[in-house]
Formats: sequence, structure tokens, C-alpha cells
Amino acid sequence: MMSPVSETIDAFHRGGFHIVQPKGRGHRSGMDAMLLAALVADDRVIKVADLGAGAGAAGLGVASRLPKAEAVLFERSAEMADYARRSIALPENTHMAGRVSVIEADVTLTAKARNDAGLPDEVFHHVIMNPPFNASGDRKTPDALKAEAHAMTEGLFESWIRTAGAIMIPGGQLSLIARPESIAEIIAACGRRFGGVEITAIHPRQGENAVRILLTAVKGSRARLSLRAPLIMHEEGSHKFSPFVDDLNNGRAAYERL
Repeated sequence: MMSPVSETIDAFHRGGFHIVQPKGRGHRSGMDAMLLAALVADDRVIKVADLGAGAGAAGLGVASRLPKAEAVLFERSAEMADYARRSIALPENTHMAGRVSVIEADVTLTAKARNDAGLPDEVFHHVIMNPPFNASGDRKTPDALKAEAHAMTEGLFESWIRTAGAIMIPGGQLSLIARPESIAEIIAACGRRFGGVEITAIHPRQGENAVRILLTAVKGSRARLSLRAPLIMHEEGSHKFSPFVDDLNNGRAAYERL
């Protein structure tokens, strides 16, 4: 008889909200999700789509910090979508549960199939995403759930960003976190759909190479690309987060566009 899958209930934003996520398998959310959530800086009544939401950390992070935001978590994996629903239902999340929902859907669908799956045209003010980032040549994981969350397929950014452009209102904002080596593919996928691209390289410490990038862009904008000042995660000689990064991680600040 198989033992039950281990899971944890983890606090984010210093206890502002909690999520249920698998332990020892699947994708576990952390700093990447909180940095992604911090890219949404908007005090209006807004609708936010979290593509490939997993257990819902990024979308819940937006709803936790912005009381007027409604978040829809789109997740293809039935198992991870169930974790997201259970996360929303936690007593610790009662204060925002009415503003967050989950839809099981493949975000790479197109046209009528995409609309029928619950991804309607021109509805969302913001679309956020943390797509799978492992290249096909990377070492394979035996964990099928984690492999699905981490394995990048050919044309991934094109298909995900195409969907983002379709479901977003004109002037809406795309926000994503990715590996630096994906910059060219992401910019190509933005194409004529998005402009005003702003890219921030994330470095573990001063003098160390970037390990992630944050990118935002605006649907229909013709503004030029901007490279922002790098974001340094840790103080020199320490594992302690820099003050601004700590504020982003804990929902006390947003990473606003220039």
C-alpha cells in the first residue's frame, strides 16, 4: 500500500496568506513566486490571470497585497489545481478567498478552444507567469509532477505570451520571471503584441552572475525596451536578503514599472 503524499502548509507575506503544496515532489513555490507577484503594482479594481499557477502562490500573493485585485489561477495539472483550491480554502486565506478562483486549463490552447477552456479574450488587466524553465538537455527528474512544472517545451514562450496577449485588455501588463538565457526568446514572443519591455536582472550577490530576470511589458505599447538596474538579492557575505528584496518577498512593496 502506497503511503499518502506528504504536503506542507507554508506561510507567505509573513503570514499574510498560506498555501498547501506537495513535499518531496512537484514544484514548491518560494521567492520566485513572490517576486513575480510584486510586479503587479495597481491600486484599481483589476482582474489578474496567473498562468501555470501551480498551488497558487503568485496569484494569491497579488490578492494578498492588493485588496481590489481579483485573481484567476490557471493550471493544467489536475493535482496542482487541487492544491490551489485547497490553498484558497484555508482558514488563513478567508480574507481574500472570495477574490481568487481556479480554472483547470492548458494555457497553450488557441482561438475557440482557449475561450471554451475559460481563457476569454480581452478580460484581464494583468497576466503573470512563471513558465517551466528547464531546457530539454537539462538533467531529467524522475518526479513526473515536477517534470511537468519545470520542463520547457519548444515554442513555450511564444504560446504562453500569445495567450497572455489574447486574454489581456489593450494597455494591460504582462509580467514574468525566467532564466536570463530566455531573454531573446521572450522578446521575440512579445513581438508586436507587447512593447515597453522592462527587464531586471536578478543577482544573488554583488559581482555574481544573474540567475533570473524579471520582465514586464504593455499590450499595444510601442515604447522601447529598457534594462533596469540589477536587483541584488543578498547582502555581501550573507544569506540575508537586502532590505528592498525582503520587502518585495513579504508583500510590503511592489516592483513598479519605470
